[in-house]
Amino acid sequence: MKASISASQLAAGGFRGDTGLRYQPYWWDEAPRASEDIPVPKKCDVAIVGSGFTGLSAANTLLDNGSGAVVFDRDAPGFGASTRNGGQIGSGNQKFRVKTLVAMRGEAKAVAMIREGTAMLDYIDRLVASEKIDCDFRRCGRFRGAIRPAHYEAMARDMDDLKRIAGVESFMVPRSEQASEIASDAFCGGSVLPQDASLHPGLYHAGLLARVNAKGGRVIGNAAVLEIAREPGGFRLLTARGETRARDVIIATNGYTDALVPELKRRIVPVGSGLIATGEIPQATLDRLLPKSRVYGNTNRVFYYFRVAPGARRIIWGGRVGRLAAANSPRAYGHLAEDMLRVFPEIGDVPVTHAWSGLIGYTYDEIPHLGRTAAGLHYALGYCGTGVSRATYFGHRIALQVLGRKDGRTAFDDLTFPAFPAHPIAKRAVPAVETWYRFRDATNL
Repeated sequence: MKASISASQLAAGGFRGDTGLRYQPYWWDEAPRASEDIPVPKKCDVAIVGSGFTGLSAANTLLDNGSGAVVFDRDAPGFGASTRNGGQIGSGNQKFRVKTLVAMRGEAKAVAMIREGTAMLDYIDRLVASEKIDCDFRRCGRFRGAIRPAHYEAMARDMDDLKRIAGVESFMVPRSEQASEIASDAFCGGSVLPQDASLHPGLYHAGLLARVNAKGGRVIGNAAVLEIAREPGGFRLLTARGETRARDVIIATNGYTDALVPELKRRIVPVGSGLIATGEIPQATLDRLLPKSRVYGNTNRVFYYFRVAPGARRIIWGGRVGRLAAANSPRAYGHLAEDMLRVFPEIGDVPVTHAWSGLIGYTYDEIPHLGRTAAGLHYALGYCGTGVSRATYFGHRIALQVLGRKDGRTAFDDLTFPAFPAHPIAKRAVPAVETWYRFRDATNL
């Protein structure tokens, strides 16, 4: 019989031999990655680089509006972070407190950005319904646990500000009533955003891919775009499987942005994200630990997030990937099991079956961006870890902008897209910054 590693063994690093871990996303069990042998066309209306949520959403909108679309990816379609995330869907406003965003952008712009964040969530809800994508979409709400009493008070003020200036509904749950949301002593109360949602990211991606194919689009895997050159009437793209010419190009590579477009590479730093999936947990235990079955997070700088897998008695737990270990080794994921057991110590004997990682695209200002490069390439990327709704919405809007539609405008269009100072150093500094943040989380600095 194949060995299996328990959560407590993974956390302690005390397992030798075959762990039984599958080093691939849990979501792929139900929605495996596949790549058909599709020829590269000689020309197309719009070429899209990247086959994640952004690229497929853009292609879907283009096809709905009478434009052709061909999507290219260096790997199998959806191999990157779109099928590697935790399937949590927020409004896209989680990165900044309201007062911080107002101080950064002014109240009018902050309100517009927050309201558009809510529109992103509503858009993905409508899209899933209208396209009949079977992906376990559910408006389950989000509980965010306060690690310290001061965090709870700060959240309460922020939730008041969110409702006052943007009309976003929420409520606070004090520690004395916390068991109604989560059976854990790890938090000092928390906040609930009842409209936040969840889905199965593998099935959602597969559904988008099927819709694009059904509408006449092409999604070509194992066709890395090696070069893009401007020429009269559009662009020439050299791919690993042939050459094509396109009227317009959309770059939709987020955390996998590379030197193909140096202007964008300087503006994105990839940050590793790791996740684990447990084996089955008794239903009565899950119902007691997570009675509302929401999506969950916390208030640490280096935060973790978790949820129950749809249609299964498993917990999906995510956070940063291990810093000094290979992605296909237990050491890369031990800290995730350790965090999980701090919250739920009683599930230490539950096996961990899957462990995987992906790349998040971070921007210098921690705000997503869409627009056009100096060379005329359209782009949408930089979701900073909240990409399910942002990517879907930005893909839709950048497609409308390519078509010259006024309804493609967003509150993010006129934002300066800053480059990282000394980008190569910033990329290498990610582990050091994370270590510093973990120290601050632990010492309350």
